[in-house]
Amino acid sequence: MTLTVGDPAPEFALPDAEGNTVKLQDLQGKWVVLYFYPRDNTPGCTKEACGFRDAYSEYTDSDVVVLGVSTDDAKSHTKFATKYDLPFPLLVDEGGAIASEYGSYGLKKFMGKEYMGITRSTFIIDPEGKLAKIYRKVKPEPHAQEVLQDIAELSS
Repeated sequence: MTLTVGDPAPEFALPDAEGNTVKLQDLQGKWVVLYFYPRDNTPGCTKEACGFRDAYSEYTDSDVVVLGVSTDDAKSHTKFATKYDLPFPLLVDEGGAIASEYGSYGLKKFMGKEYMGITRSTFIIDPEGKLAKIYRKVKPEPHAQEVLQDIAELSS
């Protein structure tokens, strides 16, 4: 099943680095940026996370929730968030079940090897829980500002 704009966002309940469960249903009434990234502490993922960090006050000023998701464990997320002073939750999706529901998990190729993993993608979820925008093949560096601009347009 391929998700399209207007579809209900797949529900999730995932632990953050501190062990708190973050549920999509608890975020009803807010705009949510759900971004899937391959690995903590890798160059592209660090650029993307730091972009969201640097724009975070603009997101919170607009009452937007930012959530990062990867298959890394809580310990890895804690180190990553501490090292780069990330102010938003990083969710643990070990095994990639939620990433799969969002079409963001699958076969990847790198340096001649094939493996299963998260493909970089982002979803804007509107206050009613529907997908308002889907980004595939994300470029890490300008992405946070692009998402911010799109939310401003979508919410006006």
